[in-house]
Amino acid sequence: MATTMTKRLRDLLARPKLLMAPGAADALTARLIANHGFEAIYMTGAGTSAVRLGMPDVGLLTMSEMVDNAQRIAEASQLPLIADADTGYGGPVNVQRTVRAYERAGAAAIHIEDQQWPKRCGHLAGKSLIPAAEMASKLRAGLDARHDEDFVLIARTDALAVEGFERAMERCHAYEEAGADMIFLEAPSTMEHLAAIPRAFKKPALYNMASSGKTPFLAADEIQNLGFKLVIYPNFALLSAITAISKTLAELKTKGSVAGIVKDIASFQDFFNLVGMKEVQEAEAKYAVDEKTRVAY
Repeated sequence: MATTMTKRLRDLLARPKLLMAPGAADALTARLIANHGFEAIYMTGAGTSAVRLGMPDVGLLTMSEMVDNAQRIAEASQLPLIADADTGYGGPVNVQRTVRAYERAGAAAIHIEDQQWPKRCGHLAGKSLIPAAEMASKLRAGLDARHDEDFVLIARTDALAVEGFERAMERCHAYEEAGADMIFLEAPSTMEHLAAIPRAFKKPALYNMASSGKTPFLAADEIQNLGFKLVIYPNFALLSAITAISKTLAELKTKGSVAGIVKDIASFQDFFNLVGMKEVQEAEAKYAVDEKTRVAY
């Protein structure tokens, strides 16, 4: 029997080695992450909002929009996917529907957070929280809803910025007691706090390498030495793309020609090879598509 993505993720998290999961907001980036040999992938909520809406991460996307994006990323990457699921999109019953929808989409894990709706990006100000007991109930409901026991439910708290570190840790303990598979304390900013988080819990801890700079930009071996099991890099690929695209557009606008930029960007064949040209050609040959109509360069 083929190993499921959820089982693959569980096995990766069980290793001593830290698991690195770069963030993707679309299927094209997911292909690139897989091509570079990463073992897992993360779907960024902020990136999804930016790519699909051109809007900031302030609770504008619906559950179905997020699930649709997760499915596309999971299919394109063929990697275990850890996906942002915001607040679970409502109360305990809503969380149950959310868990089942992400499971069907092919995600191996989701994280849900204890913010009030409309939520905010965890590295923005203006957040408000639901009671810890309410969040614990949502977690228990989500765990009960799983069809696959290997599906990983990650509990995220945004309490550090609202209630302080000690209260954030108390919330995490309550979420661990509720059965969460992993703990995600958002936006710690000091090495003292970072060192304390993994030691405080029996369940593994997640390190969010957000681009805001609030959490230190540590190397993977430093994060591993602290005791974290998973590090996500939500938007660095997307931020790199913004810079590259802007440079190309500026060159085109200024000079009115692409002649000076083609040597520095992916070629036509690079583009189609990345998105599966070889696989399409092999499939057309296998299923005896008329040679005159087979796709080719």
